[in-house]
Amino acid sequence: MDIYVTLILIGLGVYAAKNREQRQRIALLAHCLQPYQLEKLMEQLTEGYLRALGEADPERRQQIWNLLATTEQTLCRQFDRLAADVARLGEAQTRVSTWPLALPWATRLFVGATFDLREALAIHAKGIAFVAQNTQDLSPKDKAYMLSAELFLFQHTCHWFCRSKMVASARLLTRHKTPYEQVLDSVSSPTRQAWRALLGS
Repeated sequence: MDIYVTLILIGLGVYAAKNREQRQRIALLAHCLQPYQLEKLMEQLTEGYLRALGEADPERRQQIWNLLATTEQTLCRQFDRLAADVARLGEAQTRVSTWPLALPWATRLFVGATFDLREALAIHAKGIAFVAQNTQDLSPKDKAYMLSAELFLFQHTCHWFCRSKMVASARLLTRHKTPYEQVLDSVSSPTRQAWRALLGS
């Protein structure tokens, strides 16, 4: 009986420690994001892309694409500033476990199974800017699709940092009806290569 009580107490302790770590991470990321309007800008782009793609009048459709280009540039500037802000944090605060499930102290006990959020956000900022600049000369539709994938991957990283990879992938699938691997296949080649190098895969 004592063994069961001990196991229950250990389980409760681990659960409490995990929740405490996650609350700290959520608070840290919220503090970093607070000065920016990333969520609002991302929503404007997503809705704008759908509106442009559904517009039958070519002239009106081009007007929408032009307006969205301004929003894209604003978003790029904010991502650059966010990446610079997070780069000033300490490594202990920005380590992310690559394990599917969240376990307390994993980023300190198993450093080899982690990646650095600072590097991840730098990859996101560069990738979003790369697609927005459209040096690949993509069509507006293809550019919108690729930039949306870049933004979805950023959201996935945020949820991964705050919770776990499994939770992040589940939220991505629920919110955007898109699996994580499909998002990774849809971003630009530089982003995909840098991301896989970061994760060691």
